[in-house]
Amino acid sequence: MKKAIYIILFFLLTGKLNAQVEWGIFAGPQITAARYTILNEKQKQDPKYGFHAGVSLKIPFENKLFFSPEVFYSWKGYKVTFTQFVYPPGPKAKNNNTTIHTFELAALLQYDFGKTPGHFYLKAGPSIDIQLFGKEKFDTTGGTVDRKMKFATDGDYGYFGGNLLLQLGYETKSGVFISAQYTHGAASINNEDGGPKIRHRVYGLTIGKFLNRKKIVIDTKNLE
Repeated sequence: MKKAIYIILFFLLTGKLNAQVEWGIFAGPQITAARYTILNEKQKQDPKYGFHAGVSLKIPFENKLFFSPEVFYSWKGYKVTFTQFVYPPGPKAKNNNTTIHTFELAALLQYDFGKTPGHFYLKAGPSIDIQLFGKEKFDTTGGTVDRKMKFATDGDYGYFGGNLLLQLGYETKSGVFISAQYTHGAASINNEDGGPKIRHRVYGLTIGKFLNRKKIVIDTKNLE
């Protein structure tokens, strides 16, 4: 996991030094949930709402293919009702409503569907999200519990999660881009043996702009 983080950071740092690299900022709202299973039984979910914001690069790779890594903050969470008691969050919990603040690093490839200044594009690739901190609220047989989530490397909730990202968007001549994004959690953020499998699911809308895009100037003097 650490090696993957170092690789992504390496590309981010070395890529930014390349004169042909474009870099931009982005943000947007998202609908967030999780694929939550207990003993392979899927639990009932209700959607929650969050947002994301970060920085992306666009590094020429080959023809219409680009390396496009991203680093961003993502406000995730899920709201689930249990069919049986489970830990975490607790042996008597009936449900759980969480809010999780994460930092995500994504190693994406971008394919442009045209060479004109305005074009559609497709991005895809893996990401690692770091669960920074979070809160959970759940009902038990003895009342309601509202507390901070416990993250650990062994047991409780895990600090790291793995995802697959897919984006379909449009990029304008001025460097503005807009895209729809889907995050498919591939690794559970629960470390407790015998506990639930919790994999993020996020649907988002992103709006951003490349800040160092060079304007194309046409010299018309020789045309007169």
